[in-house]
Amino acid sequence: MIYSLDKINEMAEGDEDFIQSVITVFLDEVPQDLDALGAALAAKDHEQVYKMAHKIKPNVDLLGMEQTRAVALQIETLGKKEASMAELEALFPLLKTDIDQVVAQLRKDFDH
Repeated sequence: MIYSLDKINEMAEGDEDFIQSVITVFLDEVPQDLDALGAALAAKDHEQVYKMAHKIKPNVDLLGMEQTRAVALQIETLGKKEASMAELEALFPLLKTDIDQVVAQLRKDFDH
């Protein structure tokens, strides 16, 4: 999974500091949110699963991670519907793999 800065560049209108701040926030928050989502799954807490997936979704969308956004949306929807934990747990590795790859690439690309 690779990311795209198209949406951020469009919003930034050439403001490099804005781009850096969006990347920094992503690197600071999304891994923590992903850990919290994993903990919510382990605790079988549907409401917290929903909340964390909902929080992750716009961040991955901002980086053009459409496939990842779709998985986050699916987890969010299933969490809200209190779907089976097995179904939710099966989706989590897809989300985690994509986010971990992008976090590693962003750290490399932006020296974070």
